[in-house]
Amino acid sequence: MNINEYVRMCQTFDWNGTSTVIDPVRCHDGFTMSVQASRFHYCSPRLYGIGEYTELEVGFPNMDEETLFPYSDGGSVYAYVPVSVIDAIIEKHGGIANIKR
Repeated sequence: MNINEYVRMCQTFDWNGTSTVIDPVRCHDGFTMSVQASRFHYCSPRLYGIGEYTELEVGFPNMDEETLFPYSDGGSVYAYVPVSVIDAIIEKHGGIANIKR
């Protein structure tokens, strides 16, 4: 499963059409990270519910992931991370473990 598929599967919307927070991605080796997409996040396009993103906001990984460093906002959030980079990180860590069925 790639990150766009995960976002489509997990993204829900509140009463006014705003995306709610997506569950963190948990990989098979225990690596976790928040991946978010909406008009309030560092993503492209800055919309929600579109199904395909080119860049997403990543935050609060539970361990250092050097691949994310170039996208740091100076804290624990990584802005406009290309989906290809996120997919490579997920693959590196054994794939997504918390897939809802």
